Amino acid sequence: MAPILFTATSQFSSESNTAQTLHLLQRCSNMEELKQIHCQMLKTGLVLDEIPASKLLAFCASSNSGNLAYARMVFDRIPKPNTFMWNTMIRGYSNSKEPEEALLLYHQMLCHSVPHNAYTFPFLLKACSSMSVLEETNQIHAHIIKMGFGSEIYTTNSLLNVYSKSGDMNSARLLFNQVAKRDTVSWNSMIDGYTKCGEMEMAYEIFNYMPERNIISWTSMISGCVRAGKPKEALNLFHRMQEAAGIKLDNVALAGTLQACADLGAMDQGKWIHAYIRKNKIEIDPILGCVLIDMYAKCGDLEEAIKVFMGIKEKGVSVWTAMISGYAIHGCGKEALELIMKMQTAGVEPNQMTFTAILTACSHAGLVHEGKLLFECMQRIHGLKPSIEHYGCMVKLLGRAGLFKEAEELIGNMPIKPNAAIWGALLNACHIHGNLELGKQIGKILIQEDAGHGGRYIHLASIHAAAGEWDQAARVRRQMKEQGVSKLPGCSVIGVDGTLHEFLAGDGSHLHIKEINHMWEQVLERLREEGYKPKLGDLLLDLEDKDKETVIHHHSEKLAVTFGLISTKPGMTIRIIKNLRVCEDCHTVIKLISKIYAREIVMRDRTRFHLFKDGNCTCGDYW
Repeated sequence: MAPILFTATSQFSSESNTAQTLHLLQRCSNMEELKQIHCQMLKTGLVLDEIPASKLLAFCASSNSGNLAYARMVFDRIPKPNTFMWNTMIRGYSNSKEPEEALLLYHQMLCHSVPHNAYTFPFLLKACSSMSVLEETNQIHAHIIKMGFGSEIYTTNSLLNVYSKSGDMNSARLLFNQVAKRDTVSWNSMIDGYTKCGEMEMAYEIFNYMPERNIISWTSMISGCVRAGKPKEALNLFHRMQEAAGIKLDNVALAGTLQACADLGAMDQGKWIHAYIRKNKIEIDPILGCVLIDMYAKCGDLEEAIKVFMGIKEKGVSVWTAMISGYAIHGCGKEALELIMKMQTAGVEPNQMTFTAILTACSHAGLVHEGKLLFECMQRIHGLKPSIEHYGCMVKLLGRAGLFKEAEELIGNMPIKPNAAIWGALLNACHIHGNLELGKQIGKILIQEDAGHGGRYIHLASIHAAAGEWDQAARVRRQMKEQGVSKLPGCSVIGVDGTLHEFLAGDGSHLHIKEINHMWEQVLERLREEGYKPKLGDLLLDLEDKDKETVIHHHSEKLAVTFGLISTKPGMTIRIIKNLRVCEDCHTVIKLISKIYAREIVMRDRTRFHLFKDGNCTCGDYW
């Protein structure tokens, strides 16, 4: 780099030197140039002039092209830094990986009795926000009031932001109620805080009272609904946002809505958003790319997910992981293994989430040997410490393959305490393979570990029922009732012409329930002609077989499939989302329906996809 040319100082007045230096500082683009200017300032004595020194410091403390350590060296050599200089350093540290230095610097500022201005506290509060330090925030809040900055909206909004991000919504609400002139930032901080705390009712209250909403207001609400497991509400908000005047959709809003579509299996809405992205030539960044891949994969269109993946030019680890995860939930274990090899060939290093995805793929496809190798490589080659999720994948892989001894050894050697998910994976394997004695032991552990989860009691009761121990099964169910624990009802959702229809097990509330029941009788007759006999093993009710059949014939997925048969044209694919693991009887029935009615039926249950076609399922009855 060519040196910066300075005119001889003897030919110019001090004013000219100052003007020239300020001009050079304005044009400065990197630290090498800045050091030359600093050197000249030291020679001419301009380093003692407040204005050039402030400009020099501002460039050094910039997070874009500066050097904070160099800035601190310059700052420490200034005899009496002014308020702007202190603020510059506090801001630099608040944007750095050392936000605690901003607080230490502020303490020095107080000791030197340096006057504050309207910018001091927002920079300081940004550092508090990075560290989530409530005690220090409260102290700074007291200083703000004491020094007369309590009515400054920029300072107040910074305080609201810290309280909200720290989860102290009581303090945030007290402050919010005291603000005389709130702006959109004030309202948005409250919405963001409530949504991140899961208090959606309070978030809706603030949102509905807002005098004016911007894209951030809508996005916070949509993302909050998705995090709270309310994808329907998220989609409703998205539709309301489209009707609002002056709101231009951005990547964050689109990503949040696509996640809601993925959770609901609402592919029609997801496709509309993808078309909107293409039409408006919106750049597909890594986040948008990931949620598009995830949406198509979770809606059952793996081919479209692959197209999106192939179309992304800059593929980071998150994009590769999203595609591997897509293969995993579709049971495409070999394809997932090929993709992770390509990923490493491309020079992209897998992370913790990547290994969760690939181990899940091995688990769903029964690739025991490959899963073991990957789990070992994760630690030995990639230096990644397995988390509880990785151990869960391995226990599920080994248990589903019937390798109970290995699974128990793995759990026994875990460096962390096994949680309910670990024991649950092994209990599910016991249920599938009929390992009743081990299942009873694990079931008792689970009820102690996860007493509020209804599924744990149901699993243990099922184990007792399978062993013919009806008294014990009834005792577990009674214990569940006494504890006030409820069973999550089976729920299936089917999309028809852009509208989502929801069915619960035994549900008779649907508008077309009479037509559905009539069609089911016809379906049942044809099933029997194919030799169908109900599989009642999953039912833990001590009933006569005829009564058990009545119960099992009204499972939510059967109702949803039957509705799909009467509400879509012959030959059309039927897509269903189920909130629980599909039972053996429903799996058998849907395979037969796909053959009898020549339909492809795509169903996503709690963990994976099932594509039923010509009487077969892509899971190979391994789920």
